[in-house]
Amino acid sequence: MPIYHRLGNLPPKRHTQFEKSTGGLYHEQVFGTVGFDGMASTLYHIHRPTQVKHVGEALDVAPKIAVSNNLTMRRLEGFKAKPAADFLESRIPLLVNAALTIGVAAPIESLTTYFYKNADADELLFVHRGKGRLRTLFGTIDFQYGDYLVIPRGVIYQIEFATADNRLFYMESRSAITTPKKYRNHFGQLQEHAPYCERDYKLPTELYTQDETGDFLIKIKKNHALHPVVYAAHPFDVVGWDGYNYPWGISIHDFEPITGRIHQPPPVHQMFQTDACVVCSFCPRLYDYHPKAIPAPYNHSNIDSDEVLYYVDGDFMSRNSIASGDLTLHPGGIPHGPHPGAYERSIGKKETHELAVMIDTFHPLQLTEAALALDDGAYVSSWLEK
Repeated sequence: MPIYHRLGNLPPKRHTQFEKSTGGLYHEQVFGTVGFDGMASTLYHIHRPTQVKHVGEALDVAPKIAVSNNLTMRRLEGFKAKPAADFLESRIPLLVNAALTIGVAAPIESLTTYFYKNADADELLFVHRGKGRLRTLFGTIDFQYGDYLVIPRGVIYQIEFATADNRLFYMESRSAITTPKKYRNHFGQLQEHAPYCERDYKLPTELYTQDETGDFLIKIKKNHALHPVVYAAHPFDVVGWDGYNYPWGISIHDFEPITGRIHQPPPVHQMFQTDACVVCSFCPRLYDYHPKAIPAPYNHSNIDSDEVLYYVDGDFMSRNSIASGDLTLHPGGIPHGPHPGAYERSIGKKETHELAVMIDTFHPLQLTEAALALDDGAYVSSWLEK
């Protein structure tokens, strides 16, 4: 949950006349969630944000499911996903259920010829390679390697890349992506035991106010379809806004790991939560310091969740033959743990320099056809002792 933020010019009171210096009124828009009960922001547009000139034919973008009932541990080689010029076409959904879509993307070009809005889901973009700038009607956010970008549903955005070699790991969530409740006090402030604080947030800056009329194409994702909608005014015509509902970012490098004398369970690494999953960041940290500690994770059963690990960089101590950009899927209902030899060779190690993102879902995941194309086919038997 972000903090109160404001940019640009605002009237003294909400829902009152806000006059332009040239005459006429700015057009107020309440951008809220959960009816009028959730987080919201109030924006002021130069032009009415409701002016639609044309709605085109929808394009079906529903993921093609290949395995609907999975009980196989899998390794997906994410960097084998082919780059694509267009930002949306580069996004490859791999693992899905009714609440979540998890995938990878390798966009070559910036998204600047049209605008995009996901009307179904909050988006979480993790920047594995590349840097650039997220442009929205709320302002801009500069991003680089290791950044998470949280884009609430309904936000209109473009994205500019400063490089051609870009790799993203992404999640779409039909429930809100927030900071974990266990880190917040009853006022919503992050508490002293939280592994990051509000100072670490990357908030929108440089409000990009465009007073333009014409034909502005917004591709809106709704119910697994892309709807091309042409607006009569530039979507970024906002002169000011304030509130709590807006895009924001945070770096995985600003996560401060929680360590202990013996191996700590995955919840200490939690970064975000939704109603359908938790997201964790595994970062460089000191290992456990009990004299008999085994730093490698113990075998454990995922009874209630599917576990997805996206490997970013470093030495992945508990796994053999894992590369940067790989995803592993450990489905609920069966145990998993360190690969043969990892348990023993971890003893005596003092620290790790790994970086990884983990998503634990509360409902089973289905695999898409694209996921099977990246599956190494051997991961399920990689725990057999030779």
